[in-house]
Amino acid sequence: MEKVGDEGASLVIVGVDGSTSSMGAVRWAGDYAAATGAPVTLIAAWQWPTSYGWSIPMPEDYEPSADAQRILAEAAATLREQHPSLSVETEAVEGPPAQVLVDVSKTAALLVVGSRGHGQLTGMIIGSVSERCVAHAHCPVLVYRHQPKTAR
Repeated sequence: MEKVGDEGASLVIVGVDGSTSSMGAVRWAGDYAAATGAPVTLIAAWQWPTSYGWSIPMPEDYEPSADAQRILAEAAATLREQHPSLSVETEAVEGPPAQVLVDVSKTAALLVVGSRGHGQLTGMIIGSVSERCVAHAHCPVLVYRHQPKTAR
């Protein structure tokens, strides 16, 4: 992966989790990359659920990496349909999403993430991937916020 200044490349990395805002971020990044000629890498971070104390019951066939791969495949198909000439790569990475995205931002010209819009209280309790990326990424970050259509 190359960063702006490395022979003119301007890699756009998009954090993908399958949410509505995440898919909006994918579409926005695809439009931007198509307009600028930048390649796109879609990143889905996953980790095994953990808890302190009681164990969390999981179905025997639960496989978070397979879920991440499925979400990435759907997002990549959307981008390739909208922009057939766009260079799109995907990568599923095990680890905490915010940290994974901050780490990969070292190779990017732009990091694009969705905002789930949990609100201030929930964001303080569970943390916000987008906030952590904005505060710690090694490149500019665009936070895409999904705006639901309102009835008129």
